[in-house]
Amino acid sequence: MDRLTQAGVEVLREQEFAGLTVRAVASRAGVGPATAYTYFSSKEHLVAEIFWRRLQSSPVVDGDGLDRTARVLAVLRNIALLIADEPAVSAAVTNALLGADPDVEHLRGRIGAEIHGRLAAALGPGSDPDLIETLELLYAGALLRAGMGYGTYAHIAGRLEASARLILE
Repeated sequence: MDRLTQAGVEVLREQEFAGLTVRAVASRAGVGPATAYTYFSSKEHLVAEIFWRRLQSSPVVDGDGLDRTARVLAVLRNIALLIADEPAVSAAVTNALLGADPDVEHLRGRIGAEIHGRLAAALGPGSDPDLIETLELLYAGALLRAGMGYGTYAHIAGRLEASARLILE
């Protein structure tokens, strides 16, 4: 899986989402297409897995010495910038996560749970579930805007912070 996800990123850098195929990724990874399809049911599934792995391996914000707002802003910025330096990967993630593939749906649930947990931890014990959901909606909307080309992910991360600050303060 590691070789396939790395090969997926390499193919995305060269051909973007439209040119990505599981077969091309398998070839780049040096495995047969049947092996690749054992792990990934579609290119959307592959790209969602790339994002999930980056999210899962990204450090959790160390909130020591930060107030609640600063902790939440740090969480949102870190997640928004996970793929900011790779525009082709960023655009592919937006496309992939909007797909209807059941394997993507499963990963969307895992991604959502991870983001939810990080926001809840940043807000602290007894956080308002409606506030967490509002921040999740804000994050999802910001990434959708970036994926639609309404600014770079770095720009959107700044706008995300400004909007979250309005909500939190």
